[in-house]
Amino acid sequence: MIQKRFELIGMPERPAKPRKTGRTMMLDKGLSSRQVEDVLDVAADYVDIVKLGWGTSVVTPTLDRKLAIYGDYGIPVYFGGTLFEAMYLRDQLDVYKRILDDVGVRHLEVSDGSITLPHDEKLELIEELSRDFTVLSEVGSKDQEKILPPYKWVQKIRSELAAGSAMVICEARESGTAGIFRPNGEIRSGLVDEIVDMVGADRVMFEAPQKGQQVWFIQNLGPNVNLGNISPEEVLPLETLRLGLRADTLFEFFKPGVPAGEAGELPEFP
Repeated sequence: MIQKRFELIGMPERPAKPRKTGRTMMLDKGLSSRQVEDVLDVAADYVDIVKLGWGTSVVTPTLDRKLAIYGDYGIPVYFGGTLFEAMYLRDQLDVYKRILDDVGVRHLEVSDGSITLPHDEKLELIEELSRDFTVLSEVGSKDQEKILPPYKWVQKIRSELAAGSAMVICEARESGTAGIFRPNGEIRSGLVDEIVDMVGADRVMFEAPQKGQQVWFIQNLGPNVNLGNISPEEVLPLETLRLGLRADTLFEFFKPGVPAGEAGELPEFP
């Protein structure tokens, strides 16, 4: 929420929560309950959903307390896709569903970034699990050597949305060096263009942990692009990037020399 005392001309429109676009997924890698409270004290308005990374929820002794704090702020939480994959490998998805019910987590990630999961079976799991949970599915491999051509990304994203996924997450890893990014962190811009052109951006979330990656998405897809794997300390900085309040995007939304009455007219974004 922008403080009203700052009357800045030419600020981009940011939808209020619950947002359908411009969502930020925060990555919680093991915050303590007190750290969660501290982060949300300043950033709750800008966090749309939280992922408890990998299998950290299994080894977090204060899990119930943390979930309660996120719940008090009305922020949904889901466990990392690697935990789903670990349960799948052990044929324990029924156990996993019971655990989610017990702790009151209503979002679930279906991913195959590290395992071999036939796509037809993945679609069946999405369809089945979406009857009881809000399913987020993930496309892309954590293996830097596995490169999917753009048309296969599009096919997978479309079919997973059709199967019941509420949103498809485009893999990048916590490091931002896989999936939609090259090993050096450079964006696969042609791939992103293909996804946006053929699927649209509203129901796709791009993992973008590095600042330079966030800047690229905002400059190319606008301030209301869905971005994920954002570390807690980067939630507020990301919001300033979205609003043109950081040097990297300062001139995206306000052009010097434009009369004050016209400065608020923003370019259209997809």
